[in-house]
Amino acid sequence: MTPTPVPDADVAVDPALVRALLRAQHPDLAQLELRFADDGWDNVIYRLGDELAVRLPRREVAHALLLNEVRWLPFLAPRLPLPVPVPLYRGRPGEGYPYHWAVVPWFAGSSAASVGARVRDGYAGELAAFFRALHVPAPADAPRNLVRGVPLRDRDQALRERLEAVPEPERAALRAIWERGLAEVLHAGPRLWLHGDPHPHNMLVRDADGGDAAGTARPRLGAVIDFGDLTAGDPASDLAVAWLHFSESGREVFRTRLEGDKLYSPGTWARARAWAVNYAVLMAGLPTGDPLHGVGVHGIGQLLAEA
Repeated sequence: MTPTPVPDADVAVDPALVRALLRAQHPDLAQLELRFADDGWDNVIYRLGDELAVRLPRREVAHALLLNEVRWLPFLAPRLPLPVPVPLYRGRPGEGYPYHWAVVPWFAGSSAASVGARVRDGYAGELAAFFRALHVPAPADAPRNLVRGVPLRDRDQALRERLEAVPEPERAALRAIWERGLAEVLHAGPRLWLHGDPHPHNMLVRDADGGDAAGTARPRLGAVIDFGDLTAGDPASDLAVAWLHFSESGREVFRTRLEGDKLYSPGTWARARAWAVNYAVLMAGLPTGDPLHGVGVHGIGQLLAEA
């Protein structure tokens, strides 16, 4: 598959800039140790001291996403069973930097994309509980996202174009899964709150005390991060990640915990599987060094094994 390029940044963010912003707007934090942590598609992350992190949009489209987090995470966090990065301090444009930014908690743990699917199976029940708490009717002014939580037909052309990079016979099998999802009825009822991008790299795992009967420590979810794609709509968009996170056994636990809920229509899981095709093909097309490349390859394997 042809690698999908990571979007270029439209602003340079370095330690000197971050320090200048802190001195100008939050001088009480400016003397804490500052260390580069990550540079993603949308944000640059610096660790601030031992307990904080600074998130700064690296491109214009990410600015609106950060503002959504700043507005809505304080509202959502109290009902969620896992820690989420509620902004503790807000920053505004300044020192030549054009966007708002935020200081959030630093959560210990490792990206769930850094462990295998059999390991991730250990938190399937926790992730199901998180979604059940999050997926409640959203207010009319909840954020709208053009690529998450929307009807599958809105993503049809983009998905079919990406499928052209997948060799046969895998392409035909994935297209059939997609078309079965398209044929399902649309999500009925209110728009539900969605994380929008709950893939393994947006989950932090930590070892649990105790473990299983054999004494093996099972991973627990330490936090759910990066709510930049926070939106409301069809929950199938979030549930798709069952094929990205888990093996068959973990997915069975995940689905069992959610299938009886009346908020999820009978067609939800068929649409979720179609959404999984969308995400898996996109991620598998990322460069091999990207943490999500392997997640996408795993997702395609799971979808084909079921098919």
